[in-house]
Amino acid sequence: MTEQIHDIGRRRAWVIWAVGLSVYVLAIFNRSSLGVAGLLATSRFGISATQLSFFTVLQLVVYAGLQVPIGVLLDRYGSRVLLLSGLALMTIGQLAFAFATSFPLAVLARALVGAGDATIFVSVIRLVTVWFLVRQAPLITQLTGQLGQLGAIVAAAPLSLALAHLGWTKAFALASTLGVVGMVAVALLIKDSPYAREGVARVKMRALARTLRLVWGNPGTRLGMWSHFSSQFSATVFTLLWGFPFLVRGEGLSSDTASALLMVMTGWIIVSGLVLGTLVSRYPFYRSWMVLTIVAAMALGWAVVLFRSTPAPLWMLVVLVCLMATGGPASMVGFDMARTFIPVEATGRANGFVNIGGFSASLLTMGLIGVLLDWHSGGGGTDSYDLADFRVAMSVQFPFWAFGAVQILRYRHKAISHLHRLHPGVVEAMKRGEAVAHLGFHDREGV
Repeated sequence: MTEQIHDIGRRRAWVIWAVGLSVYVLAIFNRSSLGVAGLLATSRFGISATQLSFFTVLQLVVYAGLQVPIGVLLDRYGSRVLLLSGLALMTIGQLAFAFATSFPLAVLARALVGAGDATIFVSVIRLVTVWFLVRQAPLITQLTGQLGQLGAIVAAAPLSLALAHLGWTKAFALASTLGVVGMVAVALLIKDSPYAREGVARVKMRALARTLRLVWGNPGTRLGMWSHFSSQFSATVFTLLWGFPFLVRGEGLSSDTASALLMVMTGWIIVSGLVLGTLVSRYPFYRSWMVLTIVAAMALGWAVVLFRSTPAPLWMLVVLVCLMATGGPASMVGFDMARTFIPVEATGRANGFVNIGGFSASLLTMGLIGVLLDWHSGGGGTDSYDLADFRVAMSVQFPFWAFGAVQILRYRHKAISHLHRLHPGVVEAMKRGEAVAHLGFHDREGV
C-alpha cells in the first residue's frame, strides 16, 4: 500500500491549488492577450482579418493537438514537470512576440504560447483530483476554471493600458517576466501527490495504444468532451479574438465600453461557476441537462441579437455576454463527467480528450468567422466591417451548438446504459446526490 503522508483537502492542498491556479491565471492572460491587441496587430504586421484569426487559430490548433500527448506525459511525469515546461514555453513565446515585426515570426511566437498553455489546465485539474476529496472536487474544479478567467480581466484592462502607454514591445516583454515568477513558485511549492511514493503511472509505450483506446472508448470521456465542445467555444471565440471587434465595429460601442463588457463577462463566469459547481455536486445525475440548458440559452441570446438589423441596446449585450460567460462553467462539467468514469492513473489522458472538444470547436468557429468577415465585407479589412458582416459571420456558431447538443444526448444515453451494465447501483446513487468518482475500466469497456 502507498503511504499517505499529507492530508487530502486540507491546508497543503489549498496552497498547492492556489499556486496552480495562479499559473492558470497567467496562462489565460497569455492566451487572451491578443484579444485586446488584435486591432494593433493588424497595423503592426499589415494583415487581414483572416490572417489575424490565423494567429489564434494556430494557437488553438497547437493547444488542442497537444492535449492527448500532454495527457500521456502528465500521467507519466506528474503536474509539476508539466507546469514548469509550460511556463517556460509561454515565457519564451511572449518574449518573442514582443520583438516580432513580421507575420511569420509572430505566428511562431503564438504557437509557442499555445504549446505552453496546453500543459497548464489539465495539470492543475490533476492536482485537484489527487489533493481533494471526491465531494470537494466538483466545486474546486469550477473555481479553478472560473477564477482562472481573472487572467482575461488583466488582459482586457491592464494590458490594454500598457499597450497604450508603453507600446507593443515593452508591454509584451513585461508580460513575459511573469512566467519566471510562476516557475519559481511551482518549483518551491508544488508537490504532485499526497502519497510517499508518487502516484504517476509509468506508461509503457507498447501499452499506450490500448490505454488510449480504453479512455476514448469510455462513454464518460465522450460525454465530457461533447459537453465541453458545445458550451465552451462561444465565450472563447468572443474573448480571444472576435468579441472586441464585434462590439466596436459591429455594435458601435466605444473601446472602453467594449472592454468593460469583457470584464463583466469574466466576472459573471466566476459567479455562475460557483452556482453551477454547487448544483453539480448536489445533482450529479442531471449534469448533462444543465449543460444542454445553458447551451440553448446561449443560442437563444445570440439569435435575438443577430436577428436585429440595428445595433442591440446595451442591456441586451450585457445579457448576451453573461449567457456566453455561463458556458465557461458548463464546459468544466465535462471534466467532472470524465472523473466519474475514469481511474485516477488515467485522468491526464481523459482530461486531454475532454479539453480537445471545446478548443476544436473554438478554432474552427474562429477561423470561419474570419473567412466570412473577409468574404462578406469584400476584403476591405477591419476598418470596413459593419453589423451586417458580423451578423453573417457570427451565425456560424449555430450549427456547432446543434451538432454538440445531439452528441450530448447520444452519449448521455450510452453513459447511463454503461453504468447500468457494468456498475449496478451507481445511477441510483447519483440520483440520490451521492458523490461517485473513478469507477475504473472494465474488460467490456466501450461505447
